Amino acid sequence: MGGFLVVNPRSGSARSGLDQLRRAAARRGITVHVLSDGEEPGEAARQAPEGPLGMAGGDGSLGAVAAVAIERDLPFVCLPFGTRNHFARDVGLDRDDPIGALAAFEGAERRIDVGRTPEQVFLNNVSLGVYAHLVHRREGARRRREALAAAKALALALRAEPLRATLDGRPLPARIILVANNHYKLDLFSLGVRERLDEGLLHLYAAAGLLPNTWHEQTGERFTLDVGAHRVAAAIDGEPVTLETPIEFRIDPLALRLLLPR
Repeated sequence: MGGFLVVNPRSGSARSGLDQLRRAAARRGITVHVLSDGEEPGEAARQAPEGPLGMAGGDGSLGAVAAVAIERDLPFVCLPFGTRNHFARDVGLDRDDPIGALAAFEGAERRIDVGRTPEQVFLNNVSLGVYAHLVHRREGARRRREALAAAKALALALRAEPLRATLDGRPLPARIILVANNHYKLDLFSLGVRERLDEGLLHLYAAAGLLPNTWHEQTGERFTLDVGAHRVAAAIDGEPVTLETPIEFRIDPLALRLLLPR
């Protein structure tokens, strides 16, 4: 069948496995496009011919290519090539075997939901509050190549003020807010495996404390979240972004044609 695979060479496992991935893809007739510095995954995906469209990278790289696959009504392939690969885990892929995931280019199609903000698609979740501040600080420290970047980022994030948020017009004071594509099992800061990705619902989780024992949970097809500021720091699928508020979240049921190995 072939296909077109976009590769993020800066993802967690890419440095050691890129040449092997290229050879394995070539044997299957898959065209590999390695992103150059500054090139966006979605930009590369829009140049792909008709056929299965894949992304090899971490969670933060997948959404842009998945959005193009939806726009062009193409089947989408995920190759776990990053550090955590939560999406790959949740759809049942072996996160330690990106080469094996190439079999999905000739695999079985499964329709799944995606979440949307006005700016972009998300496959996992959007976070605001302490975790989002941590992601932004970590990214800034990484770019400056500072020592002890993670520890500094955490210390600064823990000093962040609680969000003065409203959800659909009702007060929602919280330090942590997470809007998820389908249901997660939450344990403190840990995200458990999602049992399904075709429920057709967003799940919003909010907690007032830094180490929450309980979460406020709400489900729906849409949410409007305001934090009383024109723009707010957020993290989409673990990547730092700044979003205009109020933020309109919605679910796009069964929008993505995901291919998985048979």
